[in-house]
Amino acid sequence: MAVRRSTSNKKSATQIARSKKTKNTATRSTRPAKKSLSTARNKKNAAPARGARARRAKTTETLRAISAEQNAALEQAAQTSAPVDNIVAEAPARATPSPDADIKRILDSANRLGVEVKEHDAIQWLTAIAAVQNQSSVTVDIQNDIFGSAIAMLDFAPEDLDHFRRIGKIVRIADQPGVVETALALSGSAAQSRIQKYPGDADYFQRVNIKTATREECVRILADAMRQKALDTLRGSDHQLLTVKFGTFHELVTREGKEVKPGSPMTWSPDQVVAGEFKITSAGGVERTVRWEDGMTDPGWCKFDWVVADPPRGQLANASNLLDVTWEAPDGTITPLDGMIDPYFQEVYLDAASVPVFSKLVKHVDTNALKEYIAALEGEIYKYLVRHPNYGKVAKRSYNVFRLTGRFPEAAYLRELFDEPTTALYQVWSLFDTLSAAER
Repeated sequence: MAVRRSTSNKKSATQIARSKKTKNTATRSTRPAKKSLSTARNKKNAAPARGARARRAKTTETLRAISAEQNAALEQAAQTSAPVDNIVAEAPARATPSPDADIKRILDSANRLGVEVKEHDAIQWLTAIAAVQNQSSVTVDIQNDIFGSAIAMLDFAPEDLDHFRRIGKIVRIADQPGVVETALALSGSAAQSRIQKYPGDADYFQRVNIKTATREECVRILADAMRQKALDTLRGSDHQLLTVKFGTFHELVTREGKEVKPGSPMTWSPDQVVAGEFKITSAGGVERTVRWEDGMTDPGWCKFDWVVADPPRGQLANASNLLDVTWEAPDGTITPLDGMIDPYFQEVYLDAASVPVFSKLVKHVDTNALKEYIAALEGEIYKYLVRHPNYGKVAKRSYNVFRLTGRFPEAAYLRELFDEPTTALYQVWSLFDTLSAAER
């Protein structure tokens, strides 16, 4: 892993890959203690500046320590020829761009199709991404207190941080000192705000590492935290809970008149979360009750969805948080509850203080993660070209494939499409889905 330091109900490619892996689990339900949004805001506003400075100083100290450790690893690797990543404390320098054949080809294609290309921006992006030597390298932006894959950071606009951090307070699972440590990130089109003028959703991804003596205790804490988060965010002045995914069906059942296949996640409506149960009918025609605790057997795909309002912008959007949960045993062993630690090629983390948690967990990402991630994206491209046509999704996934496989001129051309006025229709379609879900 390398850290460089600088300046929906729809499944993502990572989620599709995760659905193919082995799953495991255990858990407990919990009662809500509904918090006032205004109280939380007042608390934040009352926080002394001294505390903020102390936290920033601590983050800087932590990152320097990580850099020192990584430098030692680099020296060792140089002696053993083992490949390692690097942590750099400042933003990667950008070489002076110059037009070349790639830019000419992009401009020619754009002119033929009537697409506006910002030549200077395209040159800057091609120059910057060419300087990224390793897709797994990570950049830390000290000024804005964020970090992420060096490639992902090139597409994120810090100007939107206040907006995304506000929503992040709604969606995030809280840390519990000494027990639960987390790292919250933006993912999907929300993490590409520099180029995606009309993103579909506000998608979040959170690494949740739980330190307990046993796996069973870990899952109980997860179930407790998820239910409390759902109950605390059922409805507020600027948000409304839509669904929670917790648990996995291991048999064919019928639910609300619809057949549910084995391996499907258990989806909970707000009323069902409050009740802690819902009804199903088994293949044999026997009705039975599924309780929240039943999800502990196999938590599977853990995810929240809300509809959130942004009054200053006059907008509504779907906000989701996909959890990647790991159990840390007393001996330091890290075990993902769903069988796989997700890669981080399309994430922008919203708090640099979570670098140590991130660094600890991504060391266990499978060495074939990039190859599998690209294969999953290519599978989705085929899906949205052939089976369920959606050319907006095709363009977005193609862009991610191109930028991760070194086909930068193709990626540079596609990224110019995402701010075209017609792409607003993509956002409108997503909003229709969100409103439809909120009406249920």
